[in-house]
Amino acid sequence: MTAATSSTLFPQGSTPGGYEATPRDADAVLDGLDPEQREVATSLHGAVCVLAGAGTGKTRAITHRIAYGVRAGILQPASVLAVTFTNRAAGEMRGRLRQLGAGGVQARTFHSAALRQLQYFWPKAVGGEVPRLVERKVQLVAEAAARCRVRLDRNELRDVTGEIEWSKVTQTVPEDYPAVAAKSGREAPRDTAEIGRIYATYEQLKRDRGVIDFEDVLLLTVGVLQERPDIADQVRRQYQHFVVDEYQDVSPLQQRLLELWLGDRDSLCVVGDASQTIYSFTGATPDHLLNFRTRHPGATMVKLIRDYRSTPQVVHLANGLLSQARGRAAEHRLELVSQREAGPDPAYAAYQDEPAEAEGTARRIRELITPVEQGGGGVPASQIAVLYRVNAQSELYEQALADAQVPYQLRGAERFFERPEVREAGLLLRGAARGGSADPALADVDIPSQVRAVLGTRGWTPEPPAGSGAVRDRWESLAALVRLAEDFAASRPGATLSDLVAELDERAAAQHAPTVEGVTLASLHAAKGLEWDAVFLVGLTEGMMPITYAKTEQQIEEERRLLYVGVTRARRHLTLSWALSRAPGGRASRRPTRFLNGLRPGSQAMGAARTPGGSGGIERGAAAPGGGGAVRRRRGPVHCRVCGRALTDAGEMKLMRCEGCPSELDEALYERLRDWRAEQAGLLGQPAYCVFTDKTLLAIAEAVPGTESELTRISGVGRRKLDRFGADVLALCAGRELPSAVDGEGGVEAG
Repeated sequence: MTAATSSTLFPQGSTPGGYEATPRDADAVLDGLDPEQREVATSLHGAVCVLAGAGTGKTRAITHRIAYGVRAGILQPASVLAVTFTNRAAGEMRGRLRQLGAGGVQARTFHSAALRQLQYFWPKAVGGEVPRLVERKVQLVAEAAARCRVRLDRNELRDVTGEIEWSKVTQTVPEDYPAVAAKSGREAPRDTAEIGRIYATYEQLKRDRGVIDFEDVLLLTVGVLQERPDIADQVRRQYQHFVVDEYQDVSPLQQRLLELWLGDRDSLCVVGDASQTIYSFTGATPDHLLNFRTRHPGATMVKLIRDYRSTPQVVHLANGLLSQARGRAAEHRLELVSQREAGPDPAYAAYQDEPAEAEGTARRIRELITPVEQGGGGVPASQIAVLYRVNAQSELYEQALADAQVPYQLRGAERFFERPEVREAGLLLRGAARGGSADPALADVDIPSQVRAVLGTRGWTPEPPAGSGAVRDRWESLAALVRLAEDFAASRPGATLSDLVAELDERAAAQHAPTVEGVTLASLHAAKGLEWDAVFLVGLTEGMMPITYAKTEQQIEEERRLLYVGVTRARRHLTLSWALSRAPGGRASRRPTRFLNGLRPGSQAMGAARTPGGSGGIERGAAAPGGGGAVRRRRGPVHCRVCGRALTDAGEMKLMRCEGCPSELDEALYERLRDWRAEQAGLLGQPAYCVFTDKTLLAIAEAVPGTESELTRISGVGRRKLDRFGADVLALCAGRELPSAVDGEGGVEAG
């Protein structure tokens, strides 16, 4: 039950517990719907496209649409097919429809609906029984690789299997895979020609054994409907009306199946949000949603923008994230409007290192779950989530929550110490500890070096591998063990490898306790479709968000959408955090994610459009005037753009950050500015600080202004200096080469 269906938001026709009572008639089905949802529910003829933002009650709208049609006698229950992407979502939809008095409607996943049709029509279309579904696809892929004389480890095997699945849903045949993968910019786990051969052998093995896989269910159903018009007509007589949820996630193969179900009719309602497209690596594309009006020119378009899930503060931040987005999906973004009462502003937290970030997050969660009468927030642990970019980040948070005696549960991933690579590493480390000095590679070296030597034989390297997938996940897990060894050695001088193994055993034992209802730990991908009262988005540094291997603009924009999905999971409390260094005592060189530029207090937007100012934890810088005359200075308190602390020191105010907070310095630009300043000072016969002070140069190199307006916001850049040096400074910031310096006038204003 989402917030959009709670009784406080839709009181009519609901029970005190928030579950809707069965409406007495068709008109009662419409009770409690907002105007846009009502439009969806009553537009029962022709094609309908619903663009539904996060938390806007899209499932409510489409289930009430089906129920209204059934209860009004316009739709026959057995003639409706509602399609979604997960069994959980399909089950929820069936439950809601029964509650609304529309039992008998088919609500299924694409695969479930296709399999039923395939089983029913196979004897007529082909003869005999439908082929058996292969139970373990990975085993068959492994056998295909062996026949091609290619050795794959467990992680490569998983990734190659994923490539085969992607090829099939994008309708790519084995011989075309190398070219299509290259054109699509995919990070293949092996040579693409090798994968193409494995793919072809895998398909041959299936044919030899008379089995099919999950993707074949869709392919074969498409084939039957294309080759047998009589069967296609029979399906179309059965199903007169189609509803597709999460339409931004359809693959080309699913779209083809939908077109065959539909035929030349337009009795179709699709619901989606291009800003929540985060599964392109599986073949999903929002193009079908964005092109819907082209394929169905007479379609009714409805936008759901009333957000019933999140507070205005959370919604404002979500809108701000998308306001900086680029690309086609961004052109169709929805500006959400919160329908809830105001709540706390999103909190931004910078920590010195990753363990401190995990501990700080655990402390805040401990405060939230403490009962109100004891001075806490009174938020149930089950209504709190910690969301991160990759599963390997979970270990620190598992430990921090365990130390804080906060119950937790992992979603969409194995527990850290249950991961195969972590178990294998534990066995190797235990063996190395027993062997002692017998291994010359481990003799006379510290614990972290011993761990690196052992794990180096299983895939750990000082630098992460390129690309994503299982190889990267495995490396992240092993790297987490290396970091744990470094932290253990620092806290326990004189400890041995055996002591570390004992520590690992204790941690594993503590985390193997039965799963309890507690704080959810999940990746951002696994959190899609869920919501909590309080959400902690952690590890928001460059290199993790966006992830290092996101290179193209399309990949970067998908990372932005992933963060947007994370933000919109929060109903009331939202905390966004990052660590300035990886380990305690490390160099504080990390930067917060670029996606928060212009959104977190004190930061500057990087040349992107800004939404109007308001609440939601967003602080806007005052725009500099464009005309001549004196430049207006910022009024009121100046806050550190990293930690948000009010600044009083003049030097800190010039930099707009605390001296101890990390710099977002472009070091190469800073050196170019210093060289340029020295040349100018020599020409003018003045000390260097008379051109610009060191602090002003630092502020310029951190802000990297792109316009005169942005440059004049930096303390120390007055109108005279702007006129004299502005063009040079902006050229240097843009990376352009300057012509040879010429003599200038004296009397330079001091910075």
